[in-house]
Amino acid sequence: MSRDGGGLRTRVKTARGRTAQSTRWLERQLNDPYVKRARAEGYRSRAAYKLIELDERFGIIRGSKRVVDLGIAPGGWSQVIKRRLPKAAVVGIDLLPVDPIDGVTIFEMDFMDDAAPGKLIEALGGAPDLVLSDMAANTVGHPQTDALRTMALVETALAFAVEVLEKGGTFVSKVFAGGADQQLVAEMKRNFATVKHAKPPSSRKGSVEWFVVAQGFKGRSAE
Repeated sequence: MSRDGGGLRTRVKTARGRTAQSTRWLERQLNDPYVKRARAEGYRSRAAYKLIELDERFGIIRGSKRVVDLGIAPGGWSQVIKRRLPKAAVVGIDLLPVDPIDGVTIFEMDFMDDAAPGKLIEALGGAPDLVLSDMAANTVGHPQTDALRTMALVETALAFAVEVLEKGGTFVSKVFAGGADQQLVAEMKRNFATVKHAKPPSSRKGSVEWFVVAQGFKGRSAE
């Protein structure tokens, strides 16, 4: 490991057993200001700043009382919620194990499991006013397939939000570059007062991720 540019950047030498790709990833992590900031401020991942920046732009967190965090691992988004709203009820779900977070109920299970929605709402103790989804399908290296798999998760998360949200509630979801497709956007507009796409500054420039923010849930009568 070495430093160049007057000590401003850490360079990682390719070690035995480490691929060039993993070396590039490690170097990027070591030089990422959001990774350093997350460590300094006690967040589990740089993803926390994506939610913070979305909140600064759209005011999605303020006043929330019950929050669902879909794809919670490693927990950065729920950490943000609990720091800003200590009294809010928060439940999360992920296929991956997640270390406990004070005040957050976490389920290690597949959100696509038929039993998952009921468990989330039961643990929450009532209808959520904010549904967050940072879910993304495992990539297979084929862009079209990867996009379709992740969009299927977005569609499922939206269906869940429309089924359970309180009137006036908010839905936020990760989507691929180009945003949600036209049919999905139309569905959101039928159910929410405003629907906007955003790429927060902390989302890496080379990343294909964007986020869709749907606010002002119109209520079940919108169906």
